Amino acid sequence: MQYIPEEVSAGLASHEMAYDAVKAALIAASETATIFPVVLSHGSDPSNTYAVKSSAVADLAGLKVGSYWPGNEAQGQPRHNSIILLFDQSCGRIGAAVEAGKLNAYRTAAADAVAADVLARADAATLAIFGAGHQAEYEVRALARIRDLSRVMVVTRNSEKGAAFVGALLDEGIPAELAESEPACRAADIIVTATPAIAPLFETDWVQPGTHVASMGSDSTGKQELPPTLFDRARLFCDLPAQSRVIGEFQHATSETTLTAVGDVLAGRAKGRHNAADITVFDSSGLSVQDLYVAQAVLERFGR
Repeated sequence: MQYIPEEVSAGLASHEMAYDAVKAALIAASETATIFPVVLSHGSDPSNTYAVKSSAVADLAGLKVGSYWPGNEAQGQPRHNSIILLFDQSCGRIGAAVEAGKLNAYRTAAADAVAADVLARADAATLAIFGAGHQAEYEVRALARIRDLSRVMVVTRNSEKGAAFVGALLDEGIPAELAESEPACRAADIIVTATPAIAPLFETDWVQPGTHVASMGSDSTGKQELPPTLFDRARLFCDLPAQSRVIGEFQHATSETTLTAVGDVLAGRAKGRHNAADITVFDSSGLSVQDLYVAQAVLERFGR
């Protein structure tokens, strides 16, 4: 069995690698992949949670266990951790184990960037990001690769963390500032939410025509970042409709709501944005097949 520890997988990961792997995974998700229902669980303390996501494609099969231990921050440790297990399909043993705490952050942000690349306006330059935590940093950097961001507005209730986040982005040459939710939404070409919220973070009327909105934080029952009334005004996309309706943002949509897998857009089977005035919404509930593809990319880099 190959074992790739966290420090190695983190060193091999990049936004470019994750973008390519996740794009291929999203297309596979809409074509040949079998994606199994997510198992949501918790530790001995119910506030410590984890999810088991599994899938299979022609040449890969396996699972990812992703944990969220909120108390870790006080200990100076990441709240999120992951490990990806790939089966040796010839015998059913585990062929590779890839620790993927940082890799998971790249993978999640890559889904945001891949979707934005086909759904956001080509001239989109102003980003409103809700959240100033670990994942939000990756979201901004991934989007900065596919759009020339001239303004990044950080919306957060934690002013200290927000100031540190803005400072880190400025150090990288990304023009960032703290902002309030309403003016940020009204000014944004792209709105991204990367939070553990359980209620809408903004109002529908604040979203202007032509905006692309991405919910990156809703990945279990009860989570919610977007106002459901926005769905009536927008074209709706997600990583996997069946999963998004159960644990993603579209658990708050009606059963009649039309959802399009972004993989169908990437493969040319469905249309994304029709015109510059469209509001597009993308929900990323997080797919196991994405984890399999990024783990395979790490293994290929490790073997070079």
